[in-house]
Amino acid sequence: MEGTIPRIGKTIAAMAKTPDEWLNEISPEKALGTFKLFLGYAPGVGKTYSMLSEAIRRASRGEDVAIGVVESHGRKATAELANKLDRIPLRHFEYKGTGFEEMDVDAILARKPRVVLVDELAHTNIEGSKHSKRYEDVMALLEAKIDVLSTMNVQHIESLGPTVLQITGVHVRETVPDWVMQRVDEIVLADLTPQALQQRMSRGDIYPVDRAPRALSHFFRPGNLIALRELALRQVTRVVDRSLDAYLENDGTQAAHTVRERIGVCISSNPAAQYLIARGSRMAQAIGGELYVFYVDVGHDTRPEDQKTLAENIRFAENLGALVVRASDRIVARGVAQLVREHHITQVIFGRSARSGWQRYLYLLSIHRFLRDSSSVDVHIVTQEARG
Repeated sequence: MEGTIPRIGKTIAAMAKTPDEWLNEISPEKALGTFKLFLGYAPGVGKTYSMLSEAIRRASRGEDVAIGVVESHGRKATAELANKLDRIPLRHFEYKGTGFEEMDVDAILARKPRVVLVDELAHTNIEGSKHSKRYEDVMALLEAKIDVLSTMNVQHIESLGPTVLQITGVHVRETVPDWVMQRVDEIVLADLTPQALQQRMSRGDIYPVDRAPRALSHFFRPGNLIALRELALRQVTRVVDRSLDAYLENDGTQAAHTVRERIGVCISSNPAAQYLIARGSRMAQAIGGELYVFYVDVGHDTRPEDQKTLAENIRFAENLGALVVRASDRIVARGVAQLVREHHITQVIFGRSARSGWQRYLYLLSIHRFLRDSSSVDVHIVTQEARG
């Protein structure tokens, strides 16, 4: 009998647990919210509609779902779906005599739904908002353990800016740093064939009918849409591959890689250097490598405009998650070779802007000197494209 008393005491203590305590034992509380992104390649492919459809399904299963912000852009079907969900009121701002509405982050945090919808991730908030960018709002919600469903088009990924400019001739000003994409837990491609998207445009399902001919002859040209769709498919593949690698490592099925590729990109104050940085970022992401950006100061970038563009290039690199390393040397090739050795770089990218004459000779001489002075490394020579 004496031996049964402790067991009875434990049973009584267990029975005294609250339902929340039992739930936490079965499913421990998560550290961060889950971030699910609905990615598209152009306006009108159905990102917001797909996000709302999932939200409605989750609400029908009893989850606490609320809209933080949804932009219907006058599309009736989207507005009808949004009306089926609870909305957290937007915050009103006065800016330069004009009224604006933005997502109210503090109201969402106070309401704390289990799932919140945040449309248009790349949006820039009006001055006076809690954060300058909407993706920063999303990070705050995830930190508060709120699951986020969001939308974005692929052209807003910062590292793809130079490529999108080259494809479409459009300079995308609202961008999301690549590190945000690394935070995405789940990704859904809102896909539609370019032909079907053009038909939607012609019917006035995306923009008013009177705007359709201009859109179809510019951004919505078949070649543009095919190329952008390919970029979106690649981004989805990368997120899926990263999730698979993480699962295999956590499951013990596959050991973590002990040796990683290190991509080094050599830049100057030339604005076209951002094209090289973006190329290096895509290479590093594709092979799971680390990205370094090197700037060797030889004393030429002394003008204020050079310092400004250099600072912009460095900011661009940092937003893509690169480790920026600066050094000084009278000879660029020698300085880069030293950085490559110090940081154990396995692949290095140089830009090629000098195409003829004496400048081309000096450029080739510099590359030869680098190869002579550096350790064993793969070298990529990339033609720098002007950003326009």
